[in-house]
This record gives sequence, structure tokens and C-alpha cells, in this order.
Amino acid sequence: MDTSKCQALLTVLEKGNLAHAAEELGYTTSGISRMMSSLEGEVGFPLLVRSKTGVRPTPDCTRMLPTFTQLASLGESCEEQASLIRGVEVGRVRVGCAYRPFYKPIAELLTEFSQAHPTVEVDFTARNSTPLVRQIERGALDLAVISHREGDVTWTTLLEDPMVALVPADHPLAEADSYPIRGFAQDPFIMLYPDEESDNSRTLATHGIQPNSHNTVLELRDAFELVSVGLGVTMINNIYADVPDDRVRVLPIRPAVNVPIGVATPAPGLASPAARAFAEFAMPRLSRVAHDLAGHKSRG
Repeated sequence: MDTSKCQALLTVLEKGNLAHAAEELGYTTSGISRMMSSLEGEVGFPLLVRSKTGVRPTPDCTRMLPTFTQLASLGESCEEQASLIRGVEVGRVRVGCAYRPFYKPIAELLTEFSQAHPTVEVDFTARNSTPLVRQIERGALDLAVISHREGDVTWTTLLEDPMVALVPADHPLAEADSYPIRGFAQDPFIMLYPDEESDNSRTLATHGIQPNSHNTVLELRDAFELVSVGLGVTMINNIYADVPDDRVRVLPIRPAVNVPIGVATPAPGLASPAARAFAEFAMPRLSRVAHDLAGHKSRG
């Protein structure tokens, strides 16, 4: 089976649209459509449900996705290994990150790696942790800095980051040593990322808390603004808790909740040579960044 067709199928499913996938891969729309039809002919059953709004996998395709993912990854790895044997270094490194404090260090790492390996392409994606770990599982990412998620990936913890409460300066508990997690069920709560699984939603669910949601925001800075004017309280990761506004107080949550933040990479045997080279290059530096972040917060 042509592994490039498997990779094309994964891209089609990721984009949800033949035209967008064709643009990503450098094909015409009719060319990618013929490729999908050819792959369907090889396996003997339909793989895509086509509609005016895009495409989605058939149930049989969903059952085959782990195999298609593995074949695509092996095909890419085979090409890179052959290039290395020929003395030509090629490949692509795709990195994701869920935490803004790591954006600049990762960008610097990608720049350094690209300068040392100019024929290797590098890509960066910023999203929340859950979609990033799913991209790792599908073979669409090679490394991601995220909070721990269940999945078929290799996991390395960088730091244990406490969740903290943000409360207005005139809140009754503003000068307390901590904020009880049950308080999120009584105080007006500002919900971050309302339609996505996040560290907030997972923490609340783990403790069986239905927050008293009054406002929803998609950006952390907007949550700070709403808290600062007294519209409610919220919960964030401690690595974001540098609050210059004296109208906001940061309090540890009681009982304490620590979120493991670390690096997810493909399951053993699925990483390409370029991805393995980048991971070996990046891990010591990411560990130092995490150590610096944790030390800065503990001193603060």
C-alpha cells in the first residue's frame, strides 16, 4: 500500500475538506479525490462520507485509522532514513504547545534546529492540550508541550504546576492563605475555554464541582479583566499567575491541585528520524525552561 495515500487520507480527515487538504499537500482537488478513490479501491470499502460541508470518516475508516496512521508514519520514517543513508538530511518537525510561557523558548529552539538542519522543515501549532495530544496520536504532530492527557503517546513530565484562584481585591477571602475549591460553586465563576476540555474543566470535574458560571471568555487576559472589575472569580495555571494588577489576588486552591505539564511524543517506534533528532535536541532545554518557570513561581 502506498503510504503517501495514507498520509493524504489523514490530512483530508484533519482538514475535513478535500480542497483544503489538497492545498496543504500541494495537489489539485481532483488529484486528492482520485488518490482517495484509489485508496478505497485498495482496501475494498468506502473511507469517506462526502457532503457539501466537507468529508468525514466512515465507520470502517475509523476502525482502520490506527493502521493508516502507523503506515503513514513508517513511510515518512523510511524516506528520512533513506535520505540519511544517502547523506542527505530531510524531513519535517511539527511541534505544538498549550502554554504561552513556552512559546518563545520553543520558537528559539525551532530556529536553532532549523539553522543546524536547514533541509528539515519546522512547523509550530498553539492549541489546548487535548487537541494537541490527539494530533500526536494521529501522526500529525511530533512533539507537544501540554498538560498530561490520557493517550497512546510517550510522556515526560517537566513540572507539577499548581492550579490557583484569581479573586478581586475586595473579595472576602482576598487576604486569606487559600481559596476553597468549593467556592467556585458559590462565587460567580468566569469560565475559560467554555467549549473545550481544559485544565480548568478537568479540575472541576475531578472534584465534582458545577461552577456558578456567569461569564465565559476565550482569552486569559479577558478573565483577568473581568476579575479585576469584580465580575467574578476564576481558576488558572500558576505559570500564568504573574498579576501586575493590584485589583486581583492570586490564592492557592484548597485542597491543592497540581497539573503535570510535560512533553508528549509519538509512541515508541513511530517518531521519524527528524522528530527524534529534534526531541534529543530540545528536551534538555525544555527541562531548563520548566525548572526556571517553577523556580520563578516558587520565589514569587
